[in-house]
Amino acid sequence: MIKITGRRAVVIQEEYIMMRKAYAGLAVLLTVLVVAQFFFAASGAFGAAKDSHSYDPHHALGYVIFSVPVLLTAVAALGRLAGRMIWLPLVIAGLVSLQVVIAEIAKGLDGTAGALVFGLHALGGLAIMGVTGLILRRSLAK
Repeated sequence: MIKITGRRAVVIQEEYIMMRKAYAGLAVLLTVLVVAQFFFAASGAFGAAKDSHSYDPHHALGYVIFSVPVLLTAVAALGRLAGRMIWLPLVIAGLVSLQVVIAEIAKGLDGTAGALVFGLHALGGLAIMGVTGLILRRSLAK
């Protein structure tokens, strides 16, 4: 094992702390975005205007939500953070991708079948929120 001492050790520690703070900030941002996603889904479903554009904010934010976990993974890897802090955001990216597939399948189905598949979309959103909460909690832990 190589032991790093002196100025180099201080620089490595400062880089780690900086990346850890960046990771925590991105985790907070992701949490806010996921909560906003639930708001936009509800406003699209229960809002006064039920046209093809009522879900546009929900759709657009979904792509942003996909990109933040990818950035979280990069920050965690570059900062040499713990393994879970690297792969948990990838779980969210995978779940968001699955959300798109579920939504497209549900749109292709009529009536009750489509509604039931969209129910899986809602459960996927809850799973994303749960993993996001886990990431946030780990990122803010001392």
